[in-house]
Amino acid sequence: MSESMNTSAAQTRPELIEVAEAVARDKGIDRDEVLEAMEQAIQKAGRSKYGHEHDIRANINRSTGEITLARYVEVVETPEEVENEATQIDLKAAQKIQAGAEAGDYMVDALPPIDFGRIAAQTAKQVIVQRVRDAERSRQFAEYKGRIGEIVNGLVKRIEYGNVIVDLNRAEAILRRDESIPREHFNTGDRLRSYIVDVREEARGPQIFLSRTHPQFMAKLFAQEVPEIYDGVIEIKAVARDPGSRAKIAVLSHDSSIDPVGPCIGMRGSRVQAVVGELQGEKIDIIQWSPDQASFIVNALAPAEVAKVVLDEETNRIEVVVPDEQLSLAIGRRGQNVRLASQLSGWDIDILTEAQESDRRNTEFKSRSRIFVDALDVDDVIAHLLVTEGFSSVEEVAFVPVEDMVGIEGFDEEISEELRQRARAYLAAKNEDLAKRRKELKVSDDLAEVEGVSPELLVALGENGIKTRDDLADLATDELMEFAPAGTLKEAKANEIIMAARAHWFEDETPAESAEAEDGVKEDAKDAEAVEEDKK
Repeated sequence: MSESMNTSAAQTRPELIEVAEAVARDKGIDRDEVLEAMEQAIQKAGRSKYGHEHDIRANINRSTGEITLARYVEVVETPEEVENEATQIDLKAAQKIQAGAEAGDYMVDALPPIDFGRIAAQTAKQVIVQRVRDAERSRQFAEYKGRIGEIVNGLVKRIEYGNVIVDLNRAEAILRRDESIPREHFNTGDRLRSYIVDVREEARGPQIFLSRTHPQFMAKLFAQEVPEIYDGVIEIKAVARDPGSRAKIAVLSHDSSIDPVGPCIGMRGSRVQAVVGELQGEKIDIIQWSPDQASFIVNALAPAEVAKVVLDEETNRIEVVVPDEQLSLAIGRRGQNVRLASQLSGWDIDILTEAQESDRRNTEFKSRSRIFVDALDVDDVIAHLLVTEGFSSVEEVAFVPVEDMVGIEGFDEEISEELRQRARAYLAAKNEDLAKRRKELKVSDDLAEVEGVSPELLVALGENGIKTRDDLADLATDELMEFAPAGTLKEAKANEIIMAARAHWFEDETPAESAEAEDGVKEDAKDAEAVEEDKK
C-alpha cells in the first residue's frame, strides 16, 4: 500500500524523547510503548480540534522527537464504496487532486502543530497515563506468569476486608484471607514471604494471587533452607498440611550414602525450625518416602506404631491395625494424624485396634463357616478348614482345581470332589431360584444379557424397579452400587456394567462421542466419591 504525503508542518521536541526514556526506566517498560502512548494522546487532541470523524494520525520521530500531524483519507475504487466521506474518497475524485493516485492509497494532508490548551493537555495526560499503566500491567503479567510456583518477598501495602495487598516492588499481589495461615495477623509495612499460586488476566488488569497455606509453600521453604534439596540430592515426594497446626513431608534421597531426613532437620533442628518459624509454629513431621506403599503409610502414621496393614489396591484403601493403646495417637486430635497421612500417601486409611481386628476376624470366620455348613451340608470341622485355607465363597469351592483342595490336611481326592459337586449343586439351585424370582419381577431378557450382571444383581435391580437395559443405562455409578447386594460390587465394576448397558446407544456414533459418554460415567463416579467424602 503506497501513501501520498504533502509537506507537513512539524514540531521538533527533543525533550519528549528524554521524558519517554525516563518514564520507561521508572515503569520498567519499553520506550516505544511510551512514545506510542504520546502519539495516541496527540491524535486524540487532534481529533478534538479537527473533528472526531476524521482519521487523524500523529507521529513522533524516535531520534529527534519531531512531531507530525496529518489527516488520512483512503482511496476506494467507486463512489458506491465510500462509506464515510471524512475518511474515504473515490478514485476519480482522488485523481483530480493527485494524478497518480490508485485504489488502496491514502491521501495524506499535513496539519499544523497543535497548541495544547488546558483541557487538551489534560486529556492527553490521561491517555498517556492509561496507556503507560496498561503497558506496565502487560509487563507484570508476562513477568509473573512465568513465576507461578516461586516464593516471593514483599511488603504489606494495605489490608482490604481481610485480604492482604502485598507490594512486590514491581507489582502488587493479593493474599486472600483463606490463603493466610489461621490466626496470622499482618500490619501495614510488615515483610512477608509467600507462594505465587496463580496469575490471571482479569478486566481490571493482571492479578497475582499469593498463598501461605499451599503445600508447595512449605516445600519451597525447605528447598531454600536445605542445600541438598536445592541441589536435587534429596527430593520432596509429597507434602500434606493442616496450615498453622501440623504438616507431614515425605523425602527421598537419590544418594544411598545420605539419609534424607537428617539434612532436612539440620544441626540441632536449625533447618526445620527456620521453616516452622515462618509457618507460625506449624509442627512438621519429616518422613522417609518408600516405593512400597505399605511401608510408606506405616512411616506416614508416625509417631504411632503399626502392627499390621492390609492393602486393597482395587479401591485404593488400606486397613491399618494398631495396638489398642496406640489408637488415639494414630488417629490424632480430631483425626488430624490419619487425615494428613491419607493426603500424603493418596490412600484412604481405615484404622482398627488389634482387639477390633480380632473381633472382626472372628465374626468373619464364623460367618463364612456358617455359609459352608448350610450350603455344603458339612460339619463345623470341614467348614473351619475351608475358611482357614482361605476359601471365602461357595463359588471358590465349586470351581477350584481338585489338586488344590487335596492339599488341605485331612482332604483326599474323594472328599474334595464331593465338596465341589455339592457346591455346584447348591449354586445351580440358587441360580434357578434367582431366575424364577427375576421372571416374577418381570426383569427383561435384554437386561439379563448385559455383561457383568449376575443373577443376584438382576433380582436386586428388579426389586428396585430397574427392569430393562435402558433403566440400567440411566443409572449413575453410585446408584447401581447402592442397589447391589452389600459388598458385592466395586466402583470399577459398576462403571463397566453401566458402559456395557449403554453400548447400544452409541453403536452409530464416532469414537469421540463414545469417549465422551465414558467420561460421563467417570464423572458420575467422581460425584459419588465426593458425596461419600462429605458424609465422612
